[in-house]
Amino acid sequence: MGNKPSGINAGKKLKKRRHTFRWNSKKYTRRTLNLKKKSDPLGGSSQAKGIVLEKVQLEAKQPNSAMRKCVRVQLIKNGKQVTAFLPGDGATKLVDEHDEVMIECIGGKMGRAKGDIGGVRWCVKKVNDQSLDALLHGKVEKARK
Repeated sequence: MGNKPSGINAGKKLKKRRHTFRWNSKKYTRRTLNLKKKSDPLGGSSQAKGIVLEKVQLEAKQPNSAMRKCVRVQLIKNGKQVTAFLPGDGATKLVDEHDEVMIECIGGKMGRAKGDIGGVRWCVKKVNDQSLDALLHGKVEKARK
């Protein structure tokens, strides 16, 4: 058979074995020890507010060649700095330094980067409490702070 206990009273031993070997699973370990929450700059939440420190342009990964427009954001809740992508044509003109932005996860696999922007895991959703999408389509004007 294998080296699993298979006697009439093997239940306790099987249960202990299962408990021990569950720790070999990466998913189980991360979930049990709250590793995602500890390492995540957003602290496990889906969205977070931050202040724009600077606008940056990142080069897209091969085989694409483009300058992706991003911003460096300092989160209000814990002071951590992250790079967030600005989606949409001309979005970089609507965001200035010291603006308050709302960022959320881009949605890559396992919470990682998506597409050809290396190391960028968040995108901007709101600027000064106004939807970036609405600003881009001219539905609302940018608020004066």
